[in-house]
Amino acid sequence: MEKFTHFFYDYFIQFDFTETSAKYLNMLALLVILLVIVFLSDFIARRILLQTFATFASKSKTKFDDLLVNHKVPRHVAHVVPLIITLKCLPIVFADFPPFESAVELLLQLYCVVLVIWIIRSVFNTLASFFKTLPRLKDKPIDSYIQVMMLFLWVVGIALIFVMLTGIELKTFFTTLGAASAVLLLIFKDTILGFVASIQVAINDTVRIGDWISMEKFGADGTVIEINLNTLQVQNFDMTITNIPTYALISESFKNWRGMSNSGGRRIKRSIIIKAKSVHYLTDDKVEDLKKIQILSDYLTQRQDDIVTYNTNNNVDKSVLINGRNMTNLGVFRKYIQSYIEQHSAINKDMTIMTRQLAPTPQGLPLEIYAFSSDKRWQNYEYIMSDIFDHSISAVPYFDLEIYELSNYVPE
Repeated sequence: MEKFTHFFYDYFIQFDFTETSAKYLNMLALLVILLVIVFLSDFIARRILLQTFATFASKSKTKFDDLLVNHKVPRHVAHVVPLIITLKCLPIVFADFPPFESAVELLLQLYCVVLVIWIIRSVFNTLASFFKTLPRLKDKPIDSYIQVMMLFLWVVGIALIFVMLTGIELKTFFTTLGAASAVLLLIFKDTILGFVASIQVAINDTVRIGDWISMEKFGADGTVIEINLNTLQVQNFDMTITNIPTYALISESFKNWRGMSNSGGRRIKRSIIIKAKSVHYLTDDKVEDLKKIQILSDYLTQRQDDIVTYNTNNNVDKSVLINGRNMTNLGVFRKYIQSYIEQHSAINKDMTIMTRQLAPTPQGLPLEIYAFSSDKRWQNYEYIMSDIFDHSISAVPYFDLEIYELSNYVPE
């Protein structure tokens, strides 16, 4: 290799250049040739590696090699070839200028550290994408773990770069770093809290990617699309994105709708407020009239027979309607709604079905429908609930009841 060290030197001397000028020109000529070789070797290495990976990926059944190509691992690895060539050729190019050789070699060593980090980063990103394709791991906070490993890798890389630039020992650097741990803890507080939160979320299975969560403090109500080291991203139903600090998952309260999604139905819990003054006992004529409602006919007949039997056996004076046992229009309406929901095709019959009367309010008597729709999709759920209340509100007048409405409201 030494014969190439002064390959152009003699030619420049023959043209009457001074020795110093000849050395500089020789170095520049060799440097230009080296740059051309580096460029060509990088181009050739990239083409070979990319073609090899692409061919192998097209024939293999696994997606891992495709992800390696997508995350540019072969492209970054190809840069190793020109780097090695450059390091080997430095003594030839800068044979007459040792200070230049030392400076360039230091820069290349720094570049080597960065390149290794970049290659490992691409591999980590590939692993993250691959793990997300696995059914058991696709809803786990993989990004958080990858970011922690990358953080550790960058700390080591920066430490090596600092050691190369200053010349101090690596042990001394980390000893100094340990003394400054209080400052580092303050700087990386959110990162540390996020990492701890990610571990707890994964172990306790609190939140998964794809879960529907509600967090009023942050205005979040939608689907979790990403969990990383510092933030959790929620795509709200209006398609906006809310970023929540990951550590808030263990320090703040939130609602996870996964239980509803995994159950057999989605809860319907809504009330109709009945005017109290419209509630009254039913006369025999009104009961006969209500028997025309098919789903109430058998119930009213049986109920009426039981009441007559009770009142007769106890010699109840029915000249006053309040005496003895009676049916009320609200009670019969409640039974009607209960029967209607039980027969509704969109209601899950294996879950709680209940029509109940809540505590009276200044507005009236709330009659609550409590059931679960079989279809949990939001749009269909809203349609089912609306259908039930459309029917229920329309049925109110048949029982001589009235719905409360705020009649004296004056808009501002």
